[in-house]
Amino acid sequence: MFYALALLAGIVAGSRALTAPAAVSWAAQLIPLNLEGSWLAFMGYAWTPWIFTALALVELITDQLPSTPSRKVPMQFGARIVSGALCGATLGTAAGSWIVGLVAGVIGAVIGTYGGAEVRARMAKAFGRDTPAAFIEDAGAIVLGLIIILALR
Repeated sequence: MFYALALLAGIVAGSRALTAPAAVSWAAQLIPLNLEGSWLAFMGYAWTPWIFTALALVELITDQLPSTPSRKVPMQFGARIVSGALCGATLGTAAGSWIVGLVAGVIGAVIGTYGGAEVRARMAKAFGRDTPAAFIEDAGAIVLGLIIILALR
């Protein structure tokens, strides 16, 4: 189950790069995940979910700006892959293999980046503008993040 959630966290990261680590760090704090002694132990620290949540809120706001670059440009795409890798590795560590989790998170991030862009483009075309599609995508990323947390309880 942890590896499937690592893939799901990667998909969330492909959609919203900072929502995924916010959700995974909340899971690490609330559940708690067994990260003791690993290089990912910081994901379970008391302050980590608050920092990622603040950054995720900023991301949700900046995503609405017309000057925000496409998620498929190298810098944005790279951030999503790193975020998916971090989240996947964290969940993988709790399951016994951070490497398997990392790979699942990266695969999910690629799926989420390209799939999310396609879905959002289709919704924007249907609505005749991007804003409603962006809000729906935001809500979807948040709901999937909550599903990750709830699935681990």
